[in-house]
Amino acid sequence: MILPFEPFTVGLTYDLRDDYLKEGYSHDETAEFDKEETIEGIEQALQKAGFHTVRIGHIRNLVQRLSAGERWDLVFNIAEGMYGLAREAQVPCLLDAYRIPYVFSDSSVLALALHKGLTKRVVRDAGIPTPEFAEIYAPDDVQSVHLPFPLFAKPVAEGTGKGITKSSRITTREQLRSVCLQLLETYHQPVLVERYLSGREFTVGLVGTGDTARVVGVMEITLDGSASEIYSLYVKENYENFARYSVPEKEVQSACAKIALDAWRILGCRDGGRIDLKMDENGIPNFLEVNPLAGLNYKHSDLPLLCKLNGIDFQSLIEMIMDSALKRISEYAGPYSSHRV
Repeated sequence: MILPFEPFTVGLTYDLRDDYLKEGYSHDETAEFDKEETIEGIEQALQKAGFHTVRIGHIRNLVQRLSAGERWDLVFNIAEGMYGLAREAQVPCLLDAYRIPYVFSDSSVLALALHKGLTKRVVRDAGIPTPEFAEIYAPDDVQSVHLPFPLFAKPVAEGTGKGITKSSRITTREQLRSVCLQLLETYHQPVLVERYLSGREFTVGLVGTGDTARVVGVMEITLDGSASEIYSLYVKENYENFARYSVPEKEVQSACAKIALDAWRILGCRDGGRIDLKMDENGIPNFLEVNPLAGLNYKHSDLPLLCKLNGIDFQSLIEMIMDSALKRISEYAGPYSSHRV
């Protein structure tokens, strides 16, 4: 049965970086949030695909508009949230409560995926290779880490390279303690410490859900020597100067695609996103983390960039994501083009 909504209205939930900067939040605190051009790019792609769009904004706006009785046929959710280890799940939880369908993964997946330690446990138990790791909840936990050096430390629930610097690669126990204490104090959350992998680095783009999920591209990330081989927030924001992106050889693509697709399905991710991988000393790609709310800036976010390298333009990416989301709605029976205005 076709949904009885004409025109088909898509609400956009997001965290606009400028809004939070005006409220006094720092550059680091707002690093994961979106620029105006990102929202404009997504909105224009949706409108070009035939959807009517309504900007909702962050979770506080969503609460107010839901309380006022406003509803949408579908919500395109890229809201990151500000507080808590499950902050990315807050908007989906609200939408679930009001029975409003939305694009991308559900609240359980987003809560799990933001916590890198919990995600790695699920992936490891499924037999997917991932570096050995430990979690630091308090300063005294450092002494219980018995992993071989070099190690790599980062906040357990941040994205966009937040908390990652040249110091994240650790070679001594003294450095491990110093870095962990700094991260605990700065981010007020546990620290993930894992074995540092020295091999090649990749990110894999995926669209779809479950059995229909597929890899849309594999991109290798090669860093300039001045970047000290760390894909940090600074490097990501200045990637033109420090990073080179390329499509690896076919056998490497196949190996990365298999691991990423297995992890995507095991974790229950939906519609679109990215999985980051790195090779170990034996050339085996290892799962690092999943990005079920991947950046969608059409100019410089990794998912659109890797799609472009693999012959998929931004408009096609957004339409593939929307098609996946609409196919999950139980009442929906055909291609999304039937809902075009």
